[in-house]
Amino acid sequence: MNRPAPALLPTLVRRDRASLTATLFAPPVALVAALILNLGLYVLLGRDPVAVVHAMLLEPFLSWASFSEVLLKTGPLLLIAQGLAIGFRAKVFNIGAEGQFILGAIFASAIPIWFPQATGAWIWPAMLLLGAIGGALWASITAFWRVRLNANEILVSLMLSLVAAQLLYYLLLGPWKDPNGFNFPQSVMFQYDAMVPTLIPGTRVNASLLIALALSAAAWIFMQKSFMGYKLQVGGLAPRAAGYAGFNQGRAIWLSLLIGGFAAGLAGAAEVAGPLGQLQRSISTGYGYAAIIVAYLGGLHPIGIVVSAFFMAALYIGGDNAMVSANLPIAAVRVFQGSLLLAYLVAITFVRYRLEWRHAGHRSTS
Repeated sequence: MNRPAPALLPTLVRRDRASLTATLFAPPVALVAALILNLGLYVLLGRDPVAVVHAMLLEPFLSWASFSEVLLKTGPLLLIAQGLAIGFRAKVFNIGAEGQFILGAIFASAIPIWFPQATGAWIWPAMLLLGAIGGALWASITAFWRVRLNANEILVSLMLSLVAAQLLYYLLLGPWKDPNGFNFPQSVMFQYDAMVPTLIPGTRVNASLLIALALSAAAWIFMQKSFMGYKLQVGGLAPRAAGYAGFNQGRAIWLSLLIGGFAAGLAGAAEVAGPLGQLQRSISTGYGYAAIIVAYLGGLHPIGIVVSAFFMAALYIGGDNAMVSANLPIAAVRVFQGSLLLAYLVAITFVRYRLEWRHAGHRSTS
């Protein structure tokens, strides 16, 4: 009796070496794929796809006012994404940057709220430093649970973001609420010396953008030139080899999470000491989650992240424009961001792997 031939099944086989050209083309290919997918969605929603694309992708660059807002939003996205990317390359997945961002804003706000009459050029730098420390301390909770109790850092960091939001609401509805704020959940307005200096006159762009660019350069030096950065990358690519070489995994987890928390906290501090000028309930704008997309869209490389942060900031402003001029719901803007990440992950998978058809039961030795 003849046996039926074994079924052919698609199998992903890792390439010996990923093509640099394909790696560079993965983000634009993902953008095109996400754009095509979302154009179909806009048609189903009954929106004019041409008007949506014009508002979302072109309008942020057609006026100086819109472009300056793109630069403003580039700062926090760039800061958070650079910190997260270091951990991601070490296979430490900090998903709680949103909570660390909030804690950074809370810690920074303590100075002008507790000392409203204080003056001097020291105030805003102290706020940024205190905010960065607050974000790192919040991330250290995740690090402790991961190293000492072997808890999943994805779940712990994500749940801590919800706790951070509740802490923010408590402060703004309780002890830090502005008594003259007409019952709005917000703090008092900060004094002039608590504001980060404006970088471009006539806009809201402030010096935090320069700080983000400087830390991007520091991230490149750390990951590409330092021995500690090399150990983090080896730990992520080959954990067994790293352990055999004596690299401490627990130390890598602590360092990755503290760096991510420091960067997110610094971004939160710059937000309250910059465009907002007070602690508000709306401080939680999703930067911590969007920065995950920025980090991966930039290939987890410091230079690529600069480009992807700028693009994601433009998408933020373009999304706001599309909601007004094209009557696009905010959920559609978030779907675009999510589909962009999904398309990139699919594209980069085929850069690193090739698809082969193999008979069922065949074992790969690669």
